[in-house]
Amino acid sequence: MAASIDPSKTTIVDIFAGAGGNSIAFARSGRWEKVISIEKDPSVIACAKNNAAIYGVADKITWINDDCFDFVSKDGNIDFNTSTIFASPPWGGPGYRGDEIFNLDTMQPYSAKQIHEMCKSTECALFLPRTSDLRQIAKLAPEGDKVEVVQYCMEGASKALVAYIPATQSS
Repeated sequence: MAASIDPSKTTIVDIFAGAGGNSIAFARSGRWEKVISIEKDPSVIACAKNNAAIYGVADKITWINDDCFDFVSKDGNIDFNTSTIFASPPWGGPGYRGDEIFNLDTMQPYSAKQIHEMCKSTECALFLPRTSDLRQIAKLAPEGDKVEVVQYCMEGASKALVAYIPATQSS
């Protein structure tokens, strides 16, 4: 991911931090000067903080106990000139596995469009199911721009993908 994001972006904001796995990896990578992790469930953020301590990066992550939509929309919380957003949203439960093509418009509890609308002031990396509809992802690109999609595979099998979406508006 680091190679796909503009080097002037020194802060990464993990808007669905969960138990902290991605935030911990970002903090350990050395690529980011600042890691901000947002999680709305206080018990889950407590687990995430514990996990960060176990991996020795507790002091490298700023934990925010808030709804990511509220936090990102507040003026001044994020400097979009120096920040990028990483989103590994809930996909709506294990039912996504049965879909031949995963519909990002019906992803629960948030659609890809809702997430993109919140994040469009900066580059955004969306971690999505491997069967996500590439046509829906392409529609998230600003006019005249492209979305880079990377498949993540283990032992020759696709497990997930990340879509790197350019900023829609200048920050």
